[in-house]
Amino acid sequence: MTDRKGTNRRQFNQVVAATVTLSALSPFGIARAQGAKLKVGVLLPRSGVQSFIGQSCQKGADLAPGVIREMLGVDVELMNADTETNVDTARTRAERLIQEGAQVLVGPFDSGAAAAIAQVAEQRGVPFVINIAAAPQITEQGYKFTFRNFPTAVDLLRNGLGLIGELFQATNTVPRTAVFMHVNDTFGQSMAKGIGGILPRLTQLPFRIVETISYDPAAKDLTVEVSKAKATRADFLLLVCRLNDAIILRREMVKQRWNPMGIIGPGNPGMYENQFYRALGKLSEYCISNVPWYNPRNELTKRVDAAFRKQNPKDQLMFHALNVGYTFEAILIAADARKRAGTSDPKALADAIRQTDIKSRMMLGGPIKFNAKGQVEGLASACIQNLNMHPTVVLPASAAEAKPVFPMPGYKA
Repeated sequence: MTDRKGTNRRQFNQVVAATVTLSALSPFGIARAQGAKLKVGVLLPRSGVQSFIGQSCQKGADLAPGVIREMLGVDVELMNADTETNVDTARTRAERLIQEGAQVLVGPFDSGAAAAIAQVAEQRGVPFVINIAAAPQITEQGYKFTFRNFPTAVDLLRNGLGLIGELFQATNTVPRTAVFMHVNDTFGQSMAKGIGGILPRLTQLPFRIVETISYDPAAKDLTVEVSKAKATRADFLLLVCRLNDAIILRREMVKQRWNPMGIIGPGNPGMYENQFYRALGKLSEYCISNVPWYNPRNELTKRVDAAFRKQNPKDQLMFHALNVGYTFEAILIAADARKRAGTSDPKALADAIRQTDIKSRMMLGGPIKFNAKGQVEGLASACIQNLNMHPTVVLPASAAEAKPVFPMPGYKA
Protein backbone atom coordinates (compact mmCIF):
# COMPACT_ATOMS: atom_id res chain seq x y z
CA MET A 1 0.00 0.00 0.00
CA THR A 2 2.78 2.40 0.94
CA ASP A 3 4.66 1.77 -2.32
CA ARG A 4 1.45 2.17 -4.30
CA LYS A 5 0.61 5.42 -2.47
CA GLY A 6 4.15 6.64 -2.96
CA THR A 7 3.98 5.75 -6.62
CA ASN A 8 0.62 7.44 -6.97
CA ARG A 9 1.92 10.52 -5.20
CA ARG A 10 5.03 10.62 -7.42
CA GLN A 11 2.87 10.22 -10.55
CA PHE A 12 0.54 12.93 -9.33
CA ASN A 13 3.43 15.29 -8.66
CA GLN A 14 4.92 14.54 -12.09
CA VAL A 15 1.59 15.26 -13.77
CA VAL A 16 1.22 18.51 -11.83
CA ALA A 17 4.78 19.53 -12.68
CA ALA A 18 4.26 18.73 -16.35
CA THR A 19 0.96 20.60 -16.36
CA VAL A 20 2.56 23.68 -14.76
CA THR A 21 5.38 23.56 -17.32
CA LEU A 22 2.93 23.34 -20.22
CA SER A 23 0.82 26.10 -18.73
CA ALA A 24 3.86 28.36 -18.63
CA LEU A 25 4.27 27.77 -22.35
CA SER A 26 0.63 27.64 -23.44
CA PRO A 27 -1.93 28.90 -23.65
CA PHE A 28 -1.36 31.77 -21.18
CA GLY A 29 2.28 32.48 -22.08
CA ILE A 30 1.41 32.50 -25.77
CA ALA A 31 -1.71 34.57 -25.13
CA ARG A 32 0.39 37.20 -23.40
CA ALA A 33 2.79 37.32 -26.35
CA GLN A 34 -0.09 37.65 -28.83
CA GLY A 35 -1.78 40.30 -26.72
CA ALA A 36 1.39 42.41 -26.73
CA LYS A 37 0.60 43.58 -30.27
CA LEU A 38 -2.37 45.68 -31.29
CA LYS A 39 -3.87 44.15 -34.43
CA VAL A 40 -5.20 46.94 -36.64
CA GLY A 41 -7.33 46.05 -39.65
CA VAL A 42 -6.65 48.69 -42.32
CA LEU A 43 -9.34 48.96 -45.01
CA LEU A 44 -8.47 51.13 -48.02
CA PRO A 45 -9.42 51.31 -51.74
CA ARG A 46 -6.08 50.19 -53.13
CA SER A 47 -7.73 49.21 -56.43
CA GLY A 48 -10.69 50.52 -58.39
CA VAL A 49 -11.44 54.15 -59.29
CA GLN A 50 -10.06 55.46 -56.00
CA SER A 51 -6.92 53.32 -56.07
CA PHE A 52 -4.38 56.15 -56.19
CA ILE A 53 -5.85 57.77 -53.08
CA GLY A 54 -6.11 54.42 -51.30
CA GLN A 55 -2.46 53.71 -52.07
CA SER A 56 -1.59 57.19 -50.80
CA CYS A 57 -3.40 56.50 -47.51
CA GLN A 58 -1.59 53.16 -47.27
CA LYS A 59 1.72 55.03 -47.11
CA GLY A 60 0.52 56.62 -43.88
CA ALA A 61 -0.49 53.23 -42.48
CA ASP A 62 2.82 51.61 -43.43
CA LEU A 63 4.96 54.13 -41.56
CA ALA A 64 2.70 54.25 -38.48
CA PRO A 65 3.97 51.16 -36.58
CA GLY A 66 7.58 52.36 -36.49
CA VAL A 67 6.78 55.93 -35.44
CA ILE A 68 4.22 54.80 -32.86
CA ARG A 69 6.59 52.25 -31.33
CA GLU A 70 9.12 55.03 -30.76
CA MET A 71 6.47 57.40 -29.40
CA LEU A 72 4.35 55.15 -27.22
CA GLY A 73 6.14 51.83 -26.93
CA VAL A 74 3.08 50.12 -28.44
CA ASP A 75 3.60 47.39 -31.05
CA VAL A 76 1.13 47.66 -33.92
CA GLU A 77 0.51 44.85 -36.39
CA LEU A 78 -1.23 45.91 -39.59
CA MET A 79 -3.77 43.63 -41.25
CA ASN A 80 -4.30 45.22 -44.66
CA ALA A 81 -7.39 44.75 -46.84
CA ASP A 82 -8.36 46.23 -50.20
CA THR A 83 -11.96 47.50 -50.43
CA GLU A 84 -11.59 47.71 -54.25
CA THR A 85 -13.60 50.97 -54.14
CA ASN A 86 -16.69 48.85 -53.56
CA VAL A 87 -19.09 49.20 -50.63
CA ASP A 88 -20.05 45.52 -50.51
CA THR A 89 -16.42 44.46 -50.66
CA ALA A 90 -15.60 46.85 -47.82
CA ARG A 91 -18.29 45.18 -45.70
CA THR A 92 -17.11 41.62 -46.35
CA ARG A 93 -13.44 42.52 -45.88
CA ALA A 94 -14.26 44.14 -42.53
CA GLU A 95 -16.02 40.94 -41.44
CA ARG A 96 -13.03 38.86 -42.53
CA LEU A 97 -10.50 41.05 -40.70
CA ILE A 98 -12.47 40.71 -37.47
CA GLN A 99 -12.70 36.94 -37.92
CA GLU A 100 -8.92 36.84 -38.43
CA GLY A 101 -8.30 38.68 -35.17
CA ALA A 102 -8.38 42.42 -35.87
CA GLN A 103 -8.99 44.25 -32.59
CA VAL A 104 -9.68 47.63 -34.18
CA LEU A 105 -10.52 48.75 -37.74
CA VAL A 106 -9.16 51.84 -39.53
CA GLY A 107 -10.17 53.37 -42.88
CA PRO A 108 -11.64 53.50 -45.46
CA PHE A 109 -11.43 56.97 -47.16
CA ASP A 110 -14.86 56.55 -48.83
CA SER A 111 -18.09 57.57 -47.04
CA GLY A 112 -20.20 54.78 -48.52
CA ALA A 113 -17.68 52.17 -47.43
CA ALA A 114 -17.36 53.83 -44.01
CA ALA A 115 -21.11 53.56 -43.45
CA ALA A 116 -21.00 49.84 -44.30
CA ILE A 117 -17.98 49.13 -42.09
CA ALA A 118 -19.55 51.04 -39.20
CA GLN A 119 -22.52 48.64 -39.27
CA VAL A 120 -20.16 45.65 -39.10
CA ALA A 121 -18.16 47.23 -36.27
CA GLU A 122 -21.31 47.84 -34.23
CA GLN A 123 -22.62 44.32 -34.78
CA ARG A 124 -19.29 42.73 -33.81
CA GLY A 125 -18.40 45.13 -30.99
CA VAL A 126 -15.06 46.15 -32.53
CA PRO A 127 -13.93 49.81 -32.55
CA PHE A 128 -13.71 51.50 -35.95
CA VAL A 129 -11.61 54.67 -36.32
CA ILE A 130 -12.40 56.54 -39.54
CA ASN A 131 -9.38 58.15 -41.15
CA ILE A 132 -11.20 59.98 -43.96
CA ALA A 133 -14.95 60.03 -44.75
CA ALA A 134 -17.17 63.08 -44.44
CA ALA A 135 -20.84 62.03 -44.78
CA PRO A 136 -22.47 63.42 -41.59
CA GLN A 137 -24.89 60.52 -41.11
CA ILE A 138 -22.06 58.11 -40.24
CA THR A 139 -21.76 59.59 -36.75
CA GLU A 140 -25.46 60.37 -36.38
CA GLN A 141 -26.61 56.76 -35.89
CA GLY A 142 -25.93 56.49 -32.17
CA TYR A 143 -23.09 54.05 -32.77
CA LYS A 144 -20.92 53.10 -29.78
CA PHE A 145 -17.91 51.66 -31.63
CA THR A 146 -17.47 54.17 -34.49
CA PHE A 147 -15.15 57.17 -34.16
CA ARG A 148 -14.17 59.83 -36.70
CA ASN A 149 -11.14 62.12 -36.64
CA PHE A 150 -12.13 63.96 -39.83
CA PRO A 151 -14.52 66.85 -40.53
CA THR A 152 -18.08 66.12 -41.58
CA ALA A 153 -19.21 67.43 -44.96
CA VAL A 154 -20.92 70.32 -43.16
CA ASP A 155 -17.70 71.28 -41.38
CA LEU A 156 -15.67 70.86 -44.57
CA LEU A 157 -18.02 73.21 -46.39
CA ARG A 158 -18.22 75.73 -43.58
CA ASN A 159 -14.42 75.92 -43.46
CA GLY A 160 -14.05 75.74 -47.23
CA LEU A 161 -16.59 78.44 -48.04
CA GLY A 162 -15.10 80.67 -45.38
CA LEU A 163 -11.71 80.34 -47.08
CA ILE A 164 -13.30 81.24 -50.43
CA GLY A 165 -14.36 84.54 -48.86
CA GLU A 166 -10.80 85.09 -47.62
CA LEU A 167 -9.47 84.23 -51.10
CA PHE A 168 -11.62 86.90 -52.75
CA GLN A 169 -10.55 89.48 -50.18
CA ALA A 170 -6.87 88.60 -50.53
CA THR A 171 -7.01 88.92 -54.33
CA ASN A 172 -9.43 91.88 -54.48
CA THR A 173 -11.85 89.98 -56.70
CA VAL A 174 -15.65 89.85 -56.66
CA PRO A 175 -16.94 86.88 -58.68
CA ARG A 176 -20.72 87.06 -58.95
CA THR A 177 -21.62 83.62 -60.29
CA ALA A 178 -20.49 80.01 -59.94
CA VAL A 179 -21.45 76.74 -61.58
CA PHE A 180 -21.43 73.89 -59.07
CA MET A 181 -20.31 70.45 -60.30
CA HIS A 182 -20.14 67.45 -57.98
CA VAL A 183 -19.73 63.67 -57.95
CA ASN A 184 -22.98 61.85 -57.22
CA ASP A 185 -21.64 59.33 -54.70
CA THR A 186 -22.40 59.40 -50.94
CA PHE A 187 -19.74 62.02 -50.27
CA GLY A 188 -20.70 64.23 -53.22
CA GLN A 189 -24.38 64.16 -52.33
CA SER A 190 -23.60 65.09 -48.73
CA MET A 191 -21.51 68.01 -49.93
CA ALA A 192 -24.24 69.14 -52.33
CA LYS A 193 -26.81 69.03 -49.55
CA GLY A 194 -24.47 71.08 -47.37
CA ILE A 195 -23.91 73.65 -50.11
CA GLY A 196 -27.65 74.06 -50.48
CA GLY A 197 -28.09 74.57 -46.75
CA ILE A 198 -25.06 76.70 -45.87
CA LEU A 199 -24.35 78.96 -48.84
CA PRO A 200 -27.60 80.98 -48.67
CA ARG A 201 -26.78 81.91 -45.07
CA LEU A 202 -23.30 83.20 -45.90
CA THR A 203 -24.39 86.63 -47.06
CA GLN A 204 -20.80 87.93 -47.04
CA LEU A 205 -19.98 85.78 -50.08
CA PRO A 206 -20.65 87.78 -53.27
CA PHE A 207 -21.59 84.95 -55.63
CA ARG A 208 -24.63 82.80 -56.38
CA ILE A 209 -24.78 79.36 -57.96
CA VAL A 210 -26.40 79.54 -61.40
CA GLU A 211 -26.54 75.80 -62.03
CA THR A 212 -25.73 72.49 -60.34
CA ILE A 213 -24.42 69.55 -62.38
CA SER A 214 -23.80 66.09 -60.89
CA TYR A 215 -21.88 63.26 -62.51
CA ASP A 216 -20.62 59.72 -61.87
CA PRO A 217 -17.11 59.68 -60.32
CA ALA A 218 -16.36 56.59 -62.44
CA ALA A 219 -17.30 58.39 -65.68
CA LYS A 220 -14.83 58.04 -68.56
CA ASP A 221 -16.18 61.02 -70.48
CA LEU A 222 -17.47 64.36 -69.14
CA THR A 223 -17.92 66.14 -72.47
CA VAL A 224 -21.64 66.83 -71.99
CA GLU A 225 -21.28 67.96 -68.37
CA VAL A 226 -18.41 70.37 -69.13
CA SER A 227 -20.24 71.75 -72.16
CA LYS A 228 -23.28 72.39 -70.00
CA ALA A 229 -21.17 74.09 -67.33
CA LYS A 230 -19.37 76.27 -69.87
CA ALA A 231 -22.69 77.39 -71.33
CA THR A 232 -23.65 78.99 -68.00
CA ARG A 233 -20.85 81.57 -68.44
CA ALA A 234 -20.31 81.42 -64.68
CA ASP A 235 -17.35 83.34 -63.29
CA PHE A 236 -15.79 80.29 -61.61
CA LEU A 237 -16.22 76.55 -61.12
CA LEU A 238 -17.09 75.27 -57.65
CA LEU A 239 -16.09 71.62 -57.86
CA VAL A 240 -16.58 68.64 -55.53
CA CYS A 241 -14.58 65.87 -57.18
CA ARG A 242 -12.46 62.77 -56.66
CA LEU A 243 -9.10 62.15 -58.36
CA ASN A 244 -9.78 60.33 -61.63
CA ASP A 245 -12.80 62.43 -62.57
CA ALA A 246 -10.91 65.64 -61.73
CA ILE A 247 -8.24 64.69 -64.28
CA ILE A 248 -10.85 63.90 -66.95
CA LEU A 249 -12.78 67.09 -66.21
CA ARG A 250 -9.70 69.32 -66.36
CA ARG A 251 -8.63 67.86 -69.70
CA GLU A 252 -12.12 68.39 -71.09
CA MET A 253 -12.11 72.03 -69.94
CA VAL A 254 -8.93 72.61 -71.94
CA LYS A 255 -10.34 70.77 -74.94
CA GLN A 256 -13.44 72.98 -74.90
CA ARG A 257 -11.36 76.11 -74.20
CA TRP A 258 -13.35 76.88 -71.08
CA ASN A 259 -11.26 79.17 -68.92
CA PRO A 260 -13.24 80.50 -65.91
CA MET A 261 -11.64 82.69 -63.24
CA GLY A 262 -10.72 79.60 -61.29
CA ILE A 263 -11.52 76.09 -60.09
CA ILE A 264 -12.18 75.85 -56.36
CA GLY A 265 -12.83 72.69 -54.36
CA PRO A 266 -14.65 73.62 -51.14
CA GLY A 267 -13.47 70.56 -49.20
CA ASN A 268 -12.74 67.53 -51.39
CA PRO A 269 -9.81 65.40 -52.59
CA GLY A 270 -8.48 65.12 -56.11
CA MET A 271 -6.70 68.25 -57.22
CA TYR A 272 -3.82 68.20 -54.72
CA GLU A 273 -2.98 64.52 -55.25
CA ASN A 274 0.36 63.53 -56.77
CA GLN A 275 -1.34 61.68 -59.63
CA PHE A 276 -3.20 64.89 -60.58
CA TYR A 277 0.15 66.61 -61.18
CA ARG A 278 1.64 63.62 -62.98
CA ALA A 279 -1.31 63.22 -65.32
CA LEU A 280 -1.83 66.90 -66.15
CA GLY A 281 1.55 68.56 -65.83
CA LYS A 282 1.22 72.33 -66.14
CA LEU A 283 -2.54 72.03 -66.59
CA SER A 284 -2.74 71.19 -62.89
CA GLU A 285 -1.55 74.69 -62.01
CA TYR A 286 -3.65 77.21 -60.04
CA CYS A 287 -6.43 74.78 -59.04
CA ILE A 288 -7.53 75.47 -55.45
CA SER A 289 -8.57 72.98 -52.76
CA ASN A 290 -9.82 74.17 -49.37
CA VAL A 291 -9.08 71.08 -47.30
CA PRO A 292 -7.80 69.84 -43.94
CA TRP A 293 -4.01 69.87 -44.00
CA TYR A 294 -1.01 69.12 -41.83
CA ASN A 295 0.86 71.75 -39.85
CA PRO A 296 4.44 71.68 -41.20
CA ARG A 297 5.73 73.31 -38.01
CA ASN A 298 4.48 70.57 -35.65
CA GLU A 299 7.09 68.22 -34.22
CA LEU A 300 4.98 65.16 -35.05
CA THR A 301 4.77 66.25 -38.69
CA LYS A 302 8.56 66.33 -38.83
CA ARG A 303 8.79 62.80 -37.38
CA VAL A 304 6.25 61.47 -39.86
CA ASP A 305 8.00 63.28 -42.72
CA ALA A 306 11.32 61.65 -41.80
CA ALA A 307 9.70 58.20 -41.69
CA PHE A 308 7.91 58.89 -44.99
CA ARG A 309 11.16 59.88 -46.76
CA LYS A 310 12.87 56.77 -45.43
CA GLN A 311 10.14 54.49 -46.81
CA ASN A 312 9.51 56.52 -49.99
CA PRO A 313 12.87 58.06 -51.02
CA LYS A 314 11.53 59.15 -54.42
CA ASP A 315 8.35 60.76 -53.08
CA GLN A 316 7.38 63.74 -50.91
CA LEU A 317 4.93 63.97 -48.03
CA MET A 318 3.36 67.17 -49.39
CA PHE A 319 1.71 65.18 -52.18
CA HIS A 320 0.03 62.89 -49.63
CA ALA A 321 -0.48 65.34 -46.77
CA LEU A 322 -4.16 64.76 -46.01
CA ASN A 323 -4.14 61.04 -46.81
CA VAL A 324 -1.02 60.16 -44.84
CA GLY A 325 -1.76 62.54 -41.98
CA TYR A 326 -5.25 61.37 -41.17
CA THR A 327 -4.44 57.69 -41.72
CA PHE A 328 -1.47 57.95 -39.37
CA GLU A 329 -3.55 59.77 -36.75
CA ALA A 330 -6.29 57.12 -36.93
CA ILE A 331 -3.77 54.39 -36.06
CA LEU A 332 -2.21 56.67 -33.42
CA ILE A 333 -5.63 57.02 -31.76
CA ALA A 334 -5.97 53.23 -31.58
CA ALA A 335 -2.43 52.78 -30.20
CA ASP A 336 -2.89 55.57 -27.65
CA ALA A 337 -6.07 53.85 -26.45
CA ARG A 338 -4.23 50.50 -26.27
CA LYS A 339 -1.55 52.02 -24.06
CA ARG A 340 -4.05 53.60 -21.67
CA ALA A 341 -6.35 50.57 -21.58
CA GLY A 342 -3.50 48.14 -20.95
CA THR A 343 -5.27 45.59 -23.11
CA SER A 344 -6.31 44.96 -26.72
CA ASP A 345 -9.80 43.84 -25.75
CA PRO A 346 -12.10 45.60 -28.26
CA LYS A 347 -14.60 46.86 -25.69
CA ALA A 348 -11.84 48.20 -23.44
CA LEU A 349 -10.26 49.85 -26.49
CA ALA A 350 -13.56 51.52 -27.41
CA ASP A 351 -13.94 52.82 -23.86
CA ALA A 352 -10.39 54.19 -23.97
CA ILE A 353 -10.91 55.83 -27.38
CA ARG A 354 -13.85 57.78 -25.95
CA GLN A 355 -11.44 59.29 -23.42
CA THR A 356 -8.86 60.28 -26.06
CA ASP A 357 -7.11 63.61 -25.53
CA ILE A 358 -4.15 63.89 -27.92
CA LYS A 359 -2.77 67.43 -27.89
CA SER A 360 0.41 66.85 -29.90
CA ARG A 361 -0.89 66.06 -33.35
CA MET A 362 -0.01 66.36 -37.02
CA MET A 363 -3.10 67.87 -38.64
CA LEU A 364 -4.42 71.42 -38.28
CA GLY A 365 -6.94 71.85 -35.48
CA GLY A 366 -7.33 71.47 -31.75
CA PRO A 367 -6.71 68.36 -29.63
CA ILE A 368 -8.11 65.00 -30.72
CA LYS A 369 -11.15 64.57 -28.47
CA PHE A 370 -14.34 62.72 -29.35
CA ASN A 371 -17.77 64.09 -28.51
CA ALA A 372 -20.70 61.91 -27.45
CA LYS A 373 -21.33 60.95 -31.09
CA GLY A 374 -17.74 59.82 -31.67
CA GLN A 375 -16.83 62.89 -33.72
CA VAL A 376 -13.74 65.10 -33.30
CA GLU A 377 -14.64 68.79 -33.44
CA GLY A 378 -12.56 71.89 -34.16
CA LEU A 379 -10.73 70.51 -37.21
CA ALA A 380 -9.33 73.21 -39.49
CA SER A 381 -8.74 73.62 -43.23
CA ALA A 382 -6.24 75.50 -45.35
CA CYS A 383 -6.48 76.98 -48.84
CA ILE A 384 -4.15 74.85 -50.98
CA GLN A 385 -3.26 76.11 -54.46
CA ASN A 386 -1.26 74.22 -57.06
CA LEU A 387 1.77 76.43 -57.66
CA ASN A 388 4.90 75.31 -59.49
CA MET A 389 3.60 71.76 -59.49
CA HIS A 390 3.30 71.65 -55.71
CA PRO A 391 0.35 71.89 -53.29
CA THR A 392 1.03 75.22 -51.58
CA VAL A 393 -0.65 76.78 -48.55
CA VAL A 394 -1.85 80.28 -49.55
CA LEU A 395 -4.38 80.87 -46.75
CA PRO A 396 -4.79 81.52 -43.88
CA ALA A 397 -2.12 84.18 -44.00
CA SER A 398 -0.56 82.96 -40.73
CA ALA A 399 0.39 79.65 -42.37
CA ALA A 400 0.81 80.81 -45.98
CA GLU A 401 3.81 79.69 -48.03
CA ALA A 402 2.88 81.94 -50.98
CA LYS A 403 0.25 84.44 -52.09
CA PRO A 404 -2.87 83.14 -53.88
CA VAL A 405 -3.24 83.61 -57.64
CA PHE A 406 -6.80 84.43 -58.66
CA PRO A 407 -8.07 84.73 -61.37
CA MET A 408 -5.96 81.95 -62.83
CA PRO A 409 -3.97 82.77 -66.00
CA GLY A 410 -5.29 81.55 -69.33
CA TYR A 411 -4.04 78.31 -70.88
CA LYS A 412 -1.64 80.05 -73.27
CA ALA A 413 -0.14 82.08 -70.44
